[in-house]
Amino acid sequence: MKIAFVGKGGSGKTTLSSLFVRHLATAGAPVIAVDADINQHLGAAIGLTEEQAAGVPSMGAQLPQIKEYLRGGNPRIADAASMIKTTPPGSGSRLLRITEDNPVYALCAREFTVDGARLRLMATGAFDEADLGVACYHSKVGAVELCLNHLADGAGEYLVVDMTAGSDSFASGLFTRFDMTFLVAEPTRKGVSVYRQYKEYAADFDVNLRVVGNKVQHEDDVAYLREQVGDDLLAVVGQSDWVRRTEQGRAPGLGELESANRAALRVLREAADATYPLRDWGRYTRQMVRFHLRNAESWGNAKTGTDLAAQVDPDFVLGEFAQQREAVTA
Repeated sequence: MKIAFVGKGGSGKTTLSSLFVRHLATAGAPVIAVDADINQHLGAAIGLTEEQAAGVPSMGAQLPQIKEYLRGGNPRIADAASMIKTTPPGSGSRLLRITEDNPVYALCAREFTVDGARLRLMATGAFDEADLGVACYHSKVGAVELCLNHLADGAGEYLVVDMTAGSDSFASGLFTRFDMTFLVAEPTRKGVSVYRQYKEYAADFDVNLRVVGNKVQHEDDVAYLREQVGDDLLAVVGQSDWVRRTEQGRAPGLGELESANRAALRVLREAADATYPLRDWGRYTRQMVRFHLRNAESWGNAKTGTDLAAQVDPDFVLGEFAQQREAVTA
């Protein structure tokens, strides 16, 4: 399942996404974690050392190689330079699978053992000095969108993305690429304001949005969140001494997490798993094409000097069992 964690800055979305990743990994599920926030803290939150987290390559820096691999033998794409972040796969494109080894993961992912379980971590890369004044962060998260467009994940497999804060992901089609979006909200007016904005923007795109209350101290906090977000409230996570120890660098094992908070993680997984039978790969592919054509007309055609609408394969539908004929023999 493709899962996003969103929320306002400081809501705890990185903390909760890291807890969810560890929960999945320790349960034996194949999981890839992706740090797509402009502030790259997911690795540390998962429990990696600063050196380990810093050693994860930047996906944005590897974008030309990612494009070349995904292009495969797709005859509608002349070369990697003509691919943009929204380029959809077609006949001959290479697809990504969660559990496989491939050149994209070799370039961009690193495997770690946390709580005795293995997981892969990928990161968009930090916004560095060379980008100041000449680039926006979407030039980096475009690598994530391109990979999601080519990801054929199956049941019991997970890709978890810690997204940029607020509603910034609406600057691209990235917000539609997920089976489940968990919005982390504190029990405050500011905490739920991002929820309202996100729900409004996502209303026309069938985004599966659920709220996870965080930093909840008592029943009044739960009642407030329920009053503000209604049935979208899925679970709540209370104030946690475990999280505080983790933030202090003490790295406790996940088994020491408070039982109520462990139960909340189980609820999140159950909700994500319940979306699997509802998957509509046709709609997913149509949304992909819709955003590609919009980006092509807005800026892509002018940038590449190519009619990017011609990259759309009208007969191709992405899916768990989609064929990639050129990749089989590559």
